[in-house]
Amino acid sequence: MNIQILGAHNCESQKTKCISLLIDDIIAIDAGALTSSLSFKAMRKLKAVLLTHQHYDHIKDIPTLGMNLYLQRAKVDVYCLSSVYEAIITHLLNGQTYPKFHERPEGNPTFNFHIMEPHQSVQIEGYSVLAVPLNHSVPVVGCQVVSPDGKAVMYTGDVGPGLARCWEEAAPPLLIIEVTASNRFEAFGRESMHLTPSLLKEELLAFRELKGYLPRVVAVHMSPFVEREIELELSALAEELNTSITMAREGMQLSL
Repeated sequence: MNIQILGAHNCESQKTKCISLLIDDIIAIDAGALTSSLSFKAMRKLKAVLLTHQHYDHIKDIPTLGMNLYLQRAKVDVYCLSSVYEAIITHLLNGQTYPKFHERPEGNPTFNFHIMEPHQSVQIEGYSVLAVPLNHSVPVVGCQVVSPDGKAVMYTGDVGPGLARCWEEAAPPLLIIEVTASNRFEAFGRESMHLTPSLLKEELLAFRELKGYLPRVVAVHMSPFVEREIELELSALAEELNTSITMAREGMQLSL
């Protein structure tokens, strides 16, 4: 399994992109940087886009992906919660902000939406995708993706403290998890349901207590304005727990 980090941050600039992952060139998770990171040819290879929740930095490239695929007479399956689907068709693909690519072309639309149900798995091109409900300010599901040859990764989307019960369902060797802010913003993290390195430590200790091991960890969704602080704190946490914790970068390639 090859995982490419298309966007690693929660803010977009000349050097940073909003969160988006690409697995084996065919499955994208979250759409913060799909059209700005992929060629038109690469977009046509997509078989599925998984959306963890409705916040704009995670769905913002859905309309532009729709336009690009529509003009190439291509299509893709989109998997998301019902709340995400309603947000997209109401505010983005409403015929005024952008065309209704879930209806056009008639009879063979660009987007074929599928509603994901928490705790349930779906099969996509031989990959098994488990939707794991997590804690955030809006409904969100993390996605554990298992390849046809058994390689597994879990990506959380945005998530706050209190993940112990989700580890009962998921057992990934690689965990891609948000760490939005540095430790001096721990109170903010608890209130807004985002992680800091100190809050990540709590979740990893709970993981180890339940599973008996620690996964390889890659942090995403960092705020660029405190990124150096996050990096130093994650490095100290990795040393303390004697495990691999790295901070993602745009263009980073991960292999399993």
